[in-house]
Amino acid sequence: MSSAYPLLADFDGLLDALKAAGEATRLRLLRLLAREELSVMELVSILGQSQPRISRHLKLMTEAGLIERFPDGAWVFYRLSSAPAVQPLVETILRLMGDAHAGDLRQLEAVRGARRASAESYFETIAPQWDEIRSHYIAESDVEAVVVELARQQPYQHLVDLGTGSGRMLTLLAAQARTAIGVDLSQHMLNLARARTHEAGLESVEFRHGDIGDTRLPAACADLIVVHQVLHFLGDPRQAVAEAARLLKPGGRLLIVDFAHHELEIMREKYNHRRLGIAESDMNAWLKSAALIAGSISHMKPEKPGGLTVTIWTCLKIATP
Repeated sequence: MSSAYPLLADFDGLLDALKAAGEATRLRLLRLLAREELSVMELVSILGQSQPRISRHLKLMTEAGLIERFPDGAWVFYRLSSAPAVQPLVETILRLMGDAHAGDLRQLEAVRGARRASAESYFETIAPQWDEIRSHYIAESDVEAVVVELARQQPYQHLVDLGTGSGRMLTLLAAQARTAIGVDLSQHMLNLARARTHEAGLESVEFRHGDIGDTRLPAACADLIVVHQVLHFLGDPRQAVAEAARLLKPGGRLLIVDFAHHELEIMREKYNHRRLGIAESDMNAWLKSAALIAGSISHMKPEKPGGLTVTIWTCLKIATP
């Protein structure tokens, strides 16, 4: 008989996976990590258990192949295994759990709320200096020139800027579009973006307050989407990439600008970066999951020692025949 889980085809492997899931706390962890990747301390906060206890459970689940561990600077995050064979097994387990320990999901929302509040507080504090902070680490004018050139390689009519911040990408690109929408979670940043686009004479730009992982914009509404220096702030960048893919029309393009992976812990400590840049392996996995194709990749090296490299990905949504 063929196994429903090809990577767990041997009996011992399947037994190890089931044993790793077969404990109350581990089942709760599995359901949380099926929602999004979380740090050890976030899981400790949600479940109300000690860090050593949570870490021990996570170790057993990682060894069994149910979840994946990845360090990012001084932090350690966990996420559901990306192995295709694991997903139907986990889906079955979670379906059987039903509504047990539903309070965990409410605690997860509290963690998300605290995370959003922290990010909004940070953004609102530094909003007037945001462009200056970016320029301190990389020649932003050079990055913008590449973004403009890439955007103009193919005509676009409907532009969406996810995580618009101060609206800089809109001031550069919206004049070539028939419609343009900026989405951001911070009302303060949206107000700044409104002022910037008004000064640039872009009266037709619209703004939406919301989560870029769940914009509530209609599907296939854009032929160009920009995500500029946003993903390293997010707890679940995969969700934002998936949402961008949903918003893209077939044949549309996604431009992602972010720091390459680095080891400067100060970016997390001082500037509230959740991730120390974006690893290419992670980006490739997110694009594949969202059914997007990676096109060109540009690496822009820093001008001074200790600066950060900026990577620009051009991603394509394949047109259906």
